[in-house]
Amino acid sequence: MDIFTIEVTADLAGTRLDSFLTSQLQEISRAYLQKLISDNLILVNEQNKKANYKVKEGDVILVQIPEAAPIDVLPEEMDLDIVYEDSDVIVINKPVGLVVHPAHGHYSGTLVNGLLAHCKDLSGINGKMRPGIVHRIDKDTSGLIMVAKNDAAHQHLAAQLKEHSITRAYYALVQGVISEPAGLVDAPIGRHGTDRKKMAVTFNNSKEARTKYVVKERFARNTFVECRLETGRTHQIRVHMAYLGHPLVGDPLYGTRKNNLDFPGQALHAYQLGFVHPRTGENLLFEAPLPEHYQAVLHQLALGG
Repeated sequence: MDIFTIEVTADLAGTRLDSFLTSQLQEISRAYLQKLISDNLILVNEQNKKANYKVKEGDVILVQIPEAAPIDVLPEEMDLDIVYEDSDVIVINKPVGLVVHPAHGHYSGTLVNGLLAHCKDLSGINGKMRPGIVHRIDKDTSGLIMVAKNDAAHQHLAAQLKEHSITRAYYALVQGVISEPAGLVDAPIGRHGTDRKKMAVTFNNSKEARTKYVVKERFARNTFVECRLETGRTHQIRVHMAYLGHPLVGDPLYGTRKNNLDFPGQALHAYQLGFVHPRTGENLLFEAPLPEHYQAVLHQLALGG
């Protein structure tokens, strides 16, 4: 069972309980949260409340989410951009807007649904909701993701992730002009103190996080950078660049609404992925070009747009 504790801040006081929780736990549907409330799995100051209860500043809300009951995640035909595939591993170039795996109240239209239609032999280590998924990238981040087709491959790739030996490089377009040519952000990341949908640089209940970055090109009001992960925390690049004062263009959580250049989400692309093949021991390295829209924005910026 997953358990979250959320404290209501002054700016959200007066909001319905179900609406408040929907804003804080965006990966969970409002209908499912209402069910949890009716099942007495959500408590306000250790008391049961109805979905229409108006939250008050300082309210402490306990959210208890039971383990997902086994469900059938159905195969769906999908036009997958397969960069590499063999009997152990698939590498996919994921487009912007595609969710990696099903979650509560959202069981279709994900990469996993497409993978199940493409092949039947995905690893079962992460259960029915995330078969084959060794790591993930955000819905609005494009680029390379590796998928395991059997449990042995999954364990081998997961071990490489834990050892930080997998190469993961991203292109990011950020707000503002970074003056230094390169740098290392070494700042721990944990859950945000009051906003449960966000991560933050914090020393409370956090894990080490390191991101290397190199400036590739500077524009009048933006900088195009390459970021390399030395660790793999949730939203790591997005949090670290915002921590530097240079949030990603288009980032709905950590950025600003100004000068988003019509990006559908954060301007982040996982362009390079490298790992040791779990069966052969061969060093594999893959690259995926920037999406056309991303390239067009960079070209416009270079022209002074």
